[in-house]
Amino acid sequence: MREPVLVPRLQPFTSTIFAEMTALAVKHEAINLGQGFPDTDGPAAMLDAARDALYGGANQYPPGPGRPELRAAIARHRSRYGTEYDPDTEILVTAGATEAIAATLLALTQPGDEVIVIEPYYDSYAAAVALAGAERRVVGLAEGPDGRFGLDADALRAAVTPRTRAILVNSPHNPTGTVFTRAELAAVAALCVEHDLIAITDEVYEHLVFDDTEHIPLVTLPGMRSRTVSISSAGKTFNCTGWKIGWVCATPELVAAVKAAKQFITFVSGGPLQPAVAHALDHELTWVDGLRDSLQEKRDRLAAGLADAGFAVRRTAGTYFVCVDVRPLGFTDAAELAWELPGRAGVAAVPVKVFTDHPEEWKHLLRFAFCKRNEVIDEAITRLRKLG
Repeated sequence: MREPVLVPRLQPFTSTIFAEMTALAVKHEAINLGQGFPDTDGPAAMLDAARDALYGGANQYPPGPGRPELRAAIARHRSRYGTEYDPDTEILVTAGATEAIAATLLALTQPGDEVIVIEPYYDSYAAAVALAGAERRVVGLAEGPDGRFGLDADALRAAVTPRTRAILVNSPHNPTGTVFTRAELAAVAALCVEHDLIAITDEVYEHLVFDDTEHIPLVTLPGMRSRTVSISSAGKTFNCTGWKIGWVCATPELVAAVKAAKQFITFVSGGPLQPAVAHALDHELTWVDGLRDSLQEKRDRLAAGLADAGFAVRRTAGTYFVCVDVRPLGFTDAAELAWELPGRAGVAAVPVKVFTDHPEEWKHLLRFAFCKRNEVIDEAITRLRKLG
């Protein structure tokens, strides 16, 4: 019998830094600041709504597009940005944003197409493009002298070819924490309109922006309503990353295409959790305001501690993450330090270069997560001071 072999396009994705770093953190009893999920639960009323649905009979398959009350709540939520969606034809509930992105790429791209991905990128993007049989073209963010990572509009324009089908835009951005400005998004929109491209936007951190920074959905810019697949989820907004409830918002034609792919991946998911997310979208955004304020304080707390430990801290305007330059500590490769940190200091972090196609350009940066309880952050800082 022939030995089973993973197809070549998926072989680069057989393991992840997260699994390996988690194992190392457990071995050394390290504080894992590489993990991008919180260590506290979301609003109590949302959890109560999930319990009530679980014990109230919502345990069978929900409708394929998602429960109607959740789709209606998503439509109301998106209207906050001035964009109206028909909950019956323009919204699809998915198993988190990761499935939404994969299903969108499977539905809308094919072998021979190119997808522009902004580097560094969330690791599932490359795998999803490969699954679709398309090719990724990477455009790197520019690291400015002020510590902000910005979009290089000229490099983005140069990446467009006759084969370009779509561009994948993540703002607020993981792993750098940058939030694209209106001018940066306008440059993306202009290219999409000029070259008839589909925009796929990952907006899972849409509520987690700091210092009066504004999250601007790309779909709100001129010419983008008919060509944008807007993706978000409940996980980051309501501290329920394990629920995996996400959604797609787009025109009826685009949603129908994504649904055709999605129905053969998970079919449906999270039946008793969907009413709880609907409740949260309608009633718990004040709780989210408090979460955002708390995370801004945690960002400042961790950034100050990292600077005190000798790192050069980069600016973070959103998400869960802060990036640091390891060179002031005498390291040239953050990955080398990342593998040493759990045993040497009892803290785990993730090197940014693992999120890139050009690791040499990003090898000096390390990513830490600040979505942890204050006492966890403080203990991590105490341990990291041993590096100085």
